[in-house]
Amino acid sequence: MRLVVVFLLLLLSVLGLAGRLFWLQLVQGDVLAQQARSRQAPATKLLAVRRPIVDRQGDVLAWDEMRARIWAHPVYFQFPGDRDGQRRSAAEVSQRLAPVLSRSAAELEQRLSGQVGSIRLLEHLSLEKGELVKALGISGIDVEIYPQRRYPQGELFANVVGFLNLERQPQAGLELSRNAQLRQGEPSPRLLGGGDTAVLPVNLSMGAITDDAMQLQLSLDARLQRAAYTALAAAMEQWTAARGAVMVMDVQNGELLALASQPSFDPSRFWQADPRHFRGWPVEDLYEPGSTFKPINLAIALEEGLIHKNSTVHDTGSVVVESWTLHNNQDQVHGVITMPQVLQVSSNVGMVKTMLRLSRERYWQWLHKLEIEQAPDTDLPGATAGQLKSLQVFRSNPIHAATASFGQGIALTPLKLLQLHAALANGGWLVRPHVVQGLRNRDAMVATPPLPQRKRIFQEASTATVRNWMASAARLAQAPGAGIHLHPVAGKTGTSQKARLGGYDPDAVTTSFVAHLPTDQPRFVVLAVVDEPRGEETYGATVALPVAYRVIDSIMALDNLLPAHGAAS
Repeated sequence: MRLVVVFLLLLLSVLGLAGRLFWLQLVQGDVLAQQARSRQAPATKLLAVRRPIVDRQGDVLAWDEMRARIWAHPVYFQFPGDRDGQRRSAAEVSQRLAPVLSRSAAELEQRLSGQVGSIRLLEHLSLEKGELVKALGISGIDVEIYPQRRYPQGELFANVVGFLNLERQPQAGLELSRNAQLRQGEPSPRLLGGGDTAVLPVNLSMGAITDDAMQLQLSLDARLQRAAYTALAAAMEQWTAARGAVMVMDVQNGELLALASQPSFDPSRFWQADPRHFRGWPVEDLYEPGSTFKPINLAIALEEGLIHKNSTVHDTGSVVVESWTLHNNQDQVHGVITMPQVLQVSSNVGMVKTMLRLSRERYWQWLHKLEIEQAPDTDLPGATAGQLKSLQVFRSNPIHAATASFGQGIALTPLKLLQLHAALANGGWLVRPHVVQGLRNRDAMVATPPLPQRKRIFQEASTATVRNWMASAARLAQAPGAGIHLHPVAGKTGTSQKARLGGYDPDAVTTSFVAHLPTDQPRFVVLAVVDEPRGEETYGATVALPVAYRVIDSIMALDNLLPAHGAAS
C-alpha cells in the first residue's frame, strides 16, 4: 500500500512538471521569448558604416571614422597566466590599463570599483589604443570597434549636410533626406545584452562594418563654399546682421556650387547649437525680394509687348494707386528714363507705371506660371512654397499688382529667386536647383538621379534684352567700394523692408544682390542676401553687393571664367 501511495505521489509530481513545461513552452512560449529579447536588446544599435559625403572635387564633407570603445566586466577580471577561479581587483586592472589609455590609475579604479555588471569604461578611442588594450589580454576587458560620424569641414556645410545624433540617427540636412542612400546595403546588426549586461553582437556577418567604397557626391565645391562663407561672415560681423546666405548655381543644369548660410553650427558638437540653426533658411524661409524681382517683371512686360528695347517711362518720384501713394527711395525724381536706368536707379515708380499697364488677372497668371506659390522642385530638404495672393484678392485692388511690381507683397525663398534668375540667364528655362550628383565609387559615377525636363517660362529674346539692361545698369552703377574688384556682370541690387505688425518697418530691411556671369553667355548666377543689417546706409549696394563680388573673385580664380578686370578705386 505504501508503495502505491509513493508511486502516485511521484506520478502526480511528474505530471505537474509536465503540465508546467507544457504551459511555459506552448502556451506562454512566445510571450516569454519576447520578454527575453526585450531585456537583451532594449534598443537596436547601428554598426554598419555609413557612406561618406564628398564635394564635386572629392573633398570629404562627412565620413565614418572607426573608433574603439572599452567595456569592463569586473566579475571576470583575470590576467594571462592566472589560475582558474582567480579574480583580479579593480585596482590591479586599473594599473595595467592606465599607461595604455593615458589615464590615471586612480580615475579608472574609481569608475570600476563597486561595479557588479558590465560598464562602458571609455569610448571615442583610436583604433591603435584599442589594439593596445586587446594586447594586454585581460579577461573581462572587451574592445568594441564602432563607426563615429565626422564632419571635417565644421560649420562650412552644416546647413546642407546636417548631422547624426549620438545614437547615429539622422536629424537634419542630407543626412536625413538621403538616409537611404547613405546607409550601406547590409542590414544593421543588433547588440544583445546578457544577464550581466555584457554586450554581444548577433547576426553579424564577416565584413559587416567594412566600407563598400561608395560615396554620395555633391555638386558643391568646398573651395567656393569657403570663399562664400568667409565673405558672408565678414559682412555679418561688419553690419551686425541677423543672418545671411550666398548661393552660386550653374544656370544650365541647376547644380549648386555654393550654398553658404549663417548662423551655422558645428555638426560634430550639435548639442551646443541653437536648434533653430539646424534649418537651411535659404531653402525654407520666405522673404520679400524687393528690387531683385524687378528684372523678372521686366521680362514679363517684354513678353506681353508692354515695352521694347528702347522704351522709356516718366518717373515723377511718386505715384498714386487708389488711396495709396507709392514713392521711390528717398523720394527721388528721375524724370524720363530708359529701362536700364529703371534698374540702375531702382525706380519703384517706373516699375509701377510699367506693370499696371498689364491687366491684374494676366499679371497674376504670369506670377502663377513662375510657380511662385509652389515649393521649388529640389533635392534640398524642407523647400517651402512662396506666398502669392489669390487671384480674387489680386484682382480686387491695383495696390497688390503695384507693390508686386517692385518685389513687395509677394514672398519666396532665396532659392526660388535664384531659380528665376537662372531662367533669365539661360534663355528662359526653369531648371531644378540641386546639390546631389549621385552615388559613385572610387572610379566612376554609379547612380545619378535623373534630371527632370526643363520648363520654358520666357522667350530667349526677352531674357537677352533683360540681361543687357542689367549689364548696362551694373556698368552705370556706383563702384561698390575700395578693394572690391569690378567684374562685368548683369546684376541687380535689392533692399526690401520687412513686414511687421501689419505694416512695413523702415528700420528692418533685407539687402540682396544677384549677378549673372559672364554677361555674354552666362554660366553662373550668384545671389547674396544679408538680413537685417544694422547701421547707416544699409542697402543692397552697400551690404550684399560686396559679398557677391568677393565670391565672383573666387569663381574667376578657380575656374578662369571671367576676364581680368581692374580693381575699384
